Amino acid sequence: MSTLLKAEKGKTLIPGQIVAAHGRHFLVRTEQHTNLNCITRGRKLDVVCGDIVDVNISTQDQGVIERVHPRSSLFKRADIFRSKPIAANVTQVAIMVAPRPSWSEDLLQRCLLAAESQHLPALIIANKADLPEHKTMLEALSGYPALGYPVISLCAKQGTGELVERLQGHLTLLAGQSGMGKSTLINALFPQADARVEAFSEALDSGRHTTTHSRLYQLNVNSGIIDSPGFQEFALAHLSRSDIEAAMPDFRPYHGQCRFRDCQHLSEPGCAIQQAVKAGLIAPQRLAFFHQVAKQNLR
Repeated sequence: MSTLLKAEKGKTLIPGQIVAAHGRHFLVRTEQHTNLNCITRGRKLDVVCGDIVDVNISTQDQGVIERVHPRSSLFKRADIFRSKPIAANVTQVAIMVAPRPSWSEDLLQRCLLAAESQHLPALIIANKADLPEHKTMLEALSGYPALGYPVISLCAKQGTGELVERLQGHLTLLAGQSGMGKSTLINALFPQADARVEAFSEALDSGRHTTTHSRLYQLNVNSGIIDSPGFQEFALAHLSRSDIEAAMPDFRPYHGQCRFRDCQHLSEPGCAIQQAVKAGLIAPQRLAFFHQVAKQNLR
């Protein structure tokens, strides 16, 4: 961010970063490390946590967001009705899973697709290592490091292990289903955060939404984490079939090698992807996942 104040039509604009977003209300941290409670100028201005913005200060601790700086990345999900931006300008994504409540590999893979579509590196946090089911979960995750996604095993209630090293020099988005332990991890990394942690419902086999809005926590001068609300679904309607295929790292070595240019990787002769599956180079469940998501995104 520029340290210079900007004048525009009689206004004095100061740059800052969105560190909390709740509806149409935002907390902006300026370069002077002061926090401003802000609203946006007009309803059309799209602002999310992590955005660099220019603010017109109206009182000592309040302001109006006048514009948003260009983003280096925008992590989002979208269904056919609307797009849900989650965080801007992150440099990596950490997706948390845990054996209780039941984690969804489908949701994990969808998060990874969203990260890949923004050219963001991703890692997987395998939480609740103290539970007996954790070993089975790690076995299910064993193929992901070969795809470029490190798996960090830890128990957030007991410590953060090697995760802190992975966070250095990054603005990391922490994402995952409700109940996976994201708030517990935030409390471990930032004791002052006092993030509200509630027990997940055993009866419903799902976690409660303890984080209701995105919040940026500064780990050090060069590193931070954006904690995002938990989710139970992750639609990717904003991605085309070609976007999805390009976001599958295990498919990339075979791009352009199919006999037919418009190969759907079903039963076409000369399909390089199908041949790679038969040779054990691509997991069959990955191809099945691709077909499932591509079918939902017919464009």
